[in-house]
Amino acid sequence: MIPGHAEPVLGLPEVDFYQFESGLTGFEKQKLVQLRNFLAEHVTPYCVQWWNDAEFPAHILPELAKLGLSTAIQQGYSPLFAGLVIAEITKVDTSLATFFLVHHDLFVESLYLFGNDEQRSRYLADALALRSTGAFALTEPEHGSDVAGGMTTTARRDGEEWVLNGTKRWIGNGTFCDHMLIWARDTEDGAMRGFILNAELPGVSRQKIEHKTALRTVQNADIRLDGVRVSEADRFQGIDSFKDTNVLLQGSRVMVSWQAVGQQLGAFEIARQYAVERMQFGRPIASFQLVQAQLVKMLGNAMASLAMMAQLTSLPQMGMDQVALAKAFTTERMRETVAAGRSILGGNGIVTDYRMAKCFADAEAIYTYEGSHEINTLIVGRSITGVSAIV
Repeated sequence: MIPGHAEPVLGLPEVDFYQFESGLTGFEKQKLVQLRNFLAEHVTPYCVQWWNDAEFPAHILPELAKLGLSTAIQQGYSPLFAGLVIAEITKVDTSLATFFLVHHDLFVESLYLFGNDEQRSRYLADALALRSTGAFALTEPEHGSDVAGGMTTTARRDGEEWVLNGTKRWIGNGTFCDHMLIWARDTEDGAMRGFILNAELPGVSRQKIEHKTALRTVQNADIRLDGVRVSEADRFQGIDSFKDTNVLLQGSRVMVSWQAVGQQLGAFEIARQYAVERMQFGRPIASFQLVQAQLVKMLGNAMASLAMMAQLTSLPQMGMDQVALAKAFTTERMRETVAAGRSILGGNGIVTDYRMAKCFADAEAIYTYEGSHEINTLIVGRSITGVSAIV
């Protein structure tokens, strides 16, 4: 018990207020319970300290791998289940969910989509079992939203090898990963190339990005490539334009939108628990009308976001504009939701001891990565008007 708090109220409604999980199969529901049990045992008690220390919990990866949730759709699960997995992990720890996304939905997924049989035989089993970890190296120091046309990392063919030069920034898992999917521009014809890069090759240097105020557990890195030689056997033969990149980015943008759902669910649970336990003026603050109004707004935002994502994943084919609207809408609602949650906790909302400060801060990263709110808004604006506002 926290001093100044009442006994917890039992029998409160589930956070899945409209029972979206009823759309899962029986087996998927069991797997979701397994995931929750794993998170309760291995993550919830420790994730705030990991965040405070800016350290990644590599020791839990073997247990995480045993759940068999890597690239869930590739394993035959429904898109709804795959999204709820990301939301569930995010609800507990956004940083772990981000690791999961980078490794599984970008690096491992690229092996399925673009790898040949020989590449999959060399890399896939270890990556699925988390015996090896991967990263996705696209963003550069001077090129984020405009990286499609502005990429400066180069690849030059030299016999049966390619020579890579350039820099990448904000590469999640970059400090410790075994392999990276590196994107570079061919010096001969300007085409986009993708390579499986052994992170220990000569000429690869990695530096951790310090002083972050969000996703502190995620190990983002600046990557420098100085004459790095990669075998032709490690080039993805199916990649020759940025359109191939968009195939991966669209899928990961969907999953980041699911992160926005999970972030809201987590904020609501933290705020509700606090409100029913925190005593002021001789009664729990949940008894005050303004606090109840904030909680209802938080839940409404979360359920609206969840409904949008559930419908999106039910579509036979998603368009880039539909995905962009989901990312823009859910992250805007998320910002509103975590701000309300922080307000409910008052001064305790700015210290990580009460978990809300971590939730509030991590939301800012979700709001920005996988397409900033502004870029996603303009993608939708172009779709509905036929006029591009993006230069």
